[in-house]
Amino acid sequence: MTAGTPLPSWRPGATRDALLGFLDAARSVPRADRVAYFDNDGTLWCERPAYVQLEFFLSALRRRVADDPSIGERDEFAALLSGDQDRVGELGLARIALALAGLFEGFTPEAFTAEVRTFMATATHATLGRPMSATVYQPMLELIGELRRQDFTVGIVTGGGTEFVRAVSEDLYGVPSELVVGTLIAYDFGRDGSGRPELRRTGRVLGGANEGPVKVANIQTQLGRRPILAAGNSGGDREMLEWAVATDRPALALLVDHDDAEREFAYAGKAATLTEAEPITETATRAGWTVVSMAGDWETVFPR
Repeated sequence: MTAGTPLPSWRPGATRDALLGFLDAARSVPRADRVAYFDNDGTLWCERPAYVQLEFFLSALRRRVADDPSIGERDEFAALLSGDQDRVGELGLARIALALAGLFEGFTPEAFTAEVRTFMATATHATLGRPMSATVYQPMLELIGELRRQDFTVGIVTGGGTEFVRAVSEDLYGVPSELVVGTLIAYDFGRDGSGRPELRRTGRVLGGANEGPVKVANIQTQLGRRPILAAGNSGGDREMLEWAVATDRPALALLVDHDDAEREFAYAGKAATLTEAEPITETATRAGWTVVSMAGDWETVFPR
């Protein structure tokens, strides 16, 4: 690609043509309706061998156990620390996630954000050997940049924790916290010793995991603007992608297929909390979505 060419990390081919065609057609859409939402894990950054948020919580858990070994005796924590995947599977993701969320119960939003940013500033990916913050996908950053040049509002709609993603979304993607929708942890309102109001995290989840139909409902209730581009990588994103293209306007549903074992990982994207009727790539083919082959369509995966 020559200097100034749009989407330089996207190889010439049908996928890049579809993106450029959409960007061109979207100029006919009123600016207020130019909205794009991206899933995060596996769509904007690497989610294997474990979710970044899980690595963050495990780091915190290990520090707590070092100070108080009895914490590690809890069933959920013992399974995680031992690496017993069968036991983790038996306990279930929902139970594991709630237990981990409890590690930060009582934290203010500001204190939790500081913890996340400290982790991201120092953590290294377990197998790629890159800083965790450098496991974002360069081609997707370029796509976000092109969308912004055409006055799109770009948001993140993720199954991950809202506050976790908000802590990094501005630095990594230029997405402000108010345009992040994720799984919500409840807060309690109270007052500090001086009587000033404050918020403290609880261990309660509001409204369940932000996957599947919940994503679409939460877009409406929390953002109030429907996308004409939606991007994801698993069955947890299906309804969001379907919703984006159920319009008479130019629209695009984009599915990232992880088929590059050499530069990243090769696996079938699956929802974390939902049972899928069919592989999401089969859904995409049948529905006519644009499928991104990481191996074939991306010249570069990660920022250099």
